[in-house]
Amino acid sequence: MVRVPLTDEERERGERLGLALRDARAASSRSMVEVAAEAGISVETLRKIETGRIPTPAFFTVMAIADAVALPLDALRSAAEGDAEEVAEAS
Repeated sequence: MVRVPLTDEERERGERLGLALRDARAASSRSMVEVAAEAGISVETLRKIETGRIPTPAFFTVMAIADAVALPLDALRSAAEGDAEEVAEAS
């Protein structure tokens, strides 16, 4: 099965999602190691998601990271849509 390349919009959405997760982690004053361990993922996976190198992470992975940094999923939806103001209010 051939994977269809992501569009520029999909890559940008992944970058916004990663930025929202990174900002929430920073606001929680937790290290990447702590958040990754609580979410049950590797630090490298968390790093790739936060930097947008994994623009379409699995839903349950995103949910686990959001839980670890106490960020509501609605805020992540807003981040993916580009509503930075709503994300800042939620974190």
